Amino acid sequence: MPKLELTSHERSALRAAAHPLRPVVLIGDRGLSESVLNEIDRSLAAHELIKVRVGGAEREERAAMLEAICEALSCAAVHHLGKTLIIYRPDLAAQQAQAEARNATRAVRKPSDPHIPKKQAALGRGQAKPARAAKPADGIRKAAPAATHARKSDAPASQGRRPDAPARTPRRPAAAPGIPRRSGGSALTLRAGARRGRATRS
Repeated sequence: MPKLELTSHERSALRAAAHPLRPVVLIGDRGLSESVLNEIDRSLAAHELIKVRVGGAEREERAAMLEAICEALSCAAVHHLGKTLIIYRPDLAAQQAQAEARNATRAVRKPSDPHIPKKQAALGRGQAKPARAAKPADGIRKAAPAATHARKSDAPASQGRRPDAPARTPRRPAAAPGIPRRSGGSALTLRAGARRGRATRS
């Protein structure tokens, strides 16, 4: 079976997660036998991340054992620290079940369906589209301005002006107290006139 490959970030995270673990399989003087491989396989199926203790072997032999375990059981070598081997093999069935459990509560809707907030969906209330107002017929649409004109003309005299009353001229706002009112012209002409007045007086 092919050996599982890990990225550097995954390997460092698994190494930190395996720090408090204790070895669950011990490889003795007989080396890597079939029974030891079966025990490692069962431990990986139960825990996914395990430590294996190797006794009475040199570093090159331990590295060869780690490579043989990864090739035989399709797992990944996380770390080789002294006589301790850290091995990882994910449980794909458990991961798929967890993903399905997370997606079970996710709302599935068509792209054309309106968006419903989670709180309303949890309460069972849907967000219905607002009903569009019916368009009036051409005859009703043409008669509407005449009806509004009739309502304005039928209003009592107390609410508006009389029809024969002359049009009101807009009233100019009163000047503030203490400020002389200009008869006309701009500020420049007023200043020029003031200068002429001073020249005549002198």
